Order: sequence, then structure tokens, then C-alpha cells
Amino acid sequence: MLFEVKNLTLGYENEKIIKDISFVVSDKDFIIITGKNGAGKSTLIKGILGLIKPMGGEIIFDESLNRKLIGYMPQETKVDSSFPASVFEIVLSGSINKMGLRPFYSKEQKNKAIDALKILNILKIKNKSFQDLSGGQRQKTLLARSLCATDKLLILDEPSNNLDQASREEFYLLLMKLNKELGITIIMISHDQDIDKVLGTKQLIIRDNGYEFKDIEVEEDDL
Repeated sequence: MLFEVKNLTLGYENEKIIKDISFVVSDKDFIIITGKNGAGKSTLIKGILGLIKPMGGEIIFDESLNRKLIGYMPQETKVDSSFPASVFEIVLSGSINKMGLRPFYSKEQKNKAIDALKILNILKIKNKSFQDLSGGQRQKTLLARSLCATDKLLILDEPSNNLDQASREEFYLLLMKLNKELGITIIMISHDQDIDKVLGTKQLIIRDNGYEFKDIEVEEDDL
């Protein structure tokens, strides 16, 4: 077990968005979170990341998982598309939470950034400016940055939103590689209604009147 969500209620001020939800995230899970707009998918992620406090219930983390070292790829990236940084600089910035009081990145962190670029097949564009990348290349760069933050858990909030079909399918294949070959646990919010037919090992469906947490079977040939 990496962490357990136990009777969790989340919301803002006096409005409850997520109510009394419970599930367990185990090592090497690939969990797809679905539900209509406003159901509370992103609110749940914020609760897991500690960005908002529970109104009820709790999230119990295994001692092997440091919440500060979770790789997070938000729906709206904080990287300005016009920011004149190279791909390598952006990927390397994923290690910031590991720097402590050191003012410079370590050799190990730089090597990890190179490894992330290799894994996602974007090493050849490491010196390219982020503002000159295609949509698919930007998402791979941001995913590589998230990889620099963690060896255990990636949380992605609708990462395929602005990708065309070909780029989306390539991105999904990369996620499966990270999960199956590197053993990284992934939690991903998706708006794709049929996502469970191509991706994931478990699905959390959030509804107005409750939720469903279930195992799913994926056939890679469906991609």
C-alpha cells in the first residue's frame, strides 16, 4: 500500500465536493479517475497532494512515500509557453524539492533528468526552447519533469486534453511503459469516456450520488 483514502470528505469553505470516499492505492497501480465536470476529480487530487485540508476522514500514507516527492502534472501547467527555457532546464526543475539547502543541482539530479529524457524519447530536443515545441513534445517535457520528482507516484490531471489522436495514443503508450517497466504508480484524471478500454488497472468513477472503485482489464491491442 502507498496510501489509503479513508472516509474522505473535501470541499471549499462550507461546500462539500467529495463526500465520504474510501479506496486504497497500491504499489504499481494505474488508476484512472473519471466523472463529469464538477464532480470533484481535481478536488480529490488536491486533497491527496495536501493542497487542501480534509473536511472529514483522512489520507494515510505509507512511510515509504514522501508526499513532497510525488510527481504532479497539473491540468494547467505553470510553465509559460513563451518562457525561453530549454527542455533540459524545464525537466531538471522537477528536482527542486529534492535540493534542500543546496543552491545548485547535483550531478545525480542532472543524470536523472537525462534519463527521463531518454525514457520519453526526447533527448534529441533537450536544448530546444520550450516555446518552439509541439503540443505532444510539451506534454512529454512536462511528464519528464514530473519523473524527476519521483520514483514512486505520478499524478496527472487530464494530460491529454490538448493532444491530437496520434499524440494522445503515443502519450498513453509512454504512461504504460512507466507503469509496467519502471513500476511507477500512476493516478490520472481523464475526460475520455472510453479510457478504461485502453488504459489503467483500476478505475475510480466519481458521481453525484457516490463513487465506484473497480478493477479494469486493458488489452494493449485496443490502443
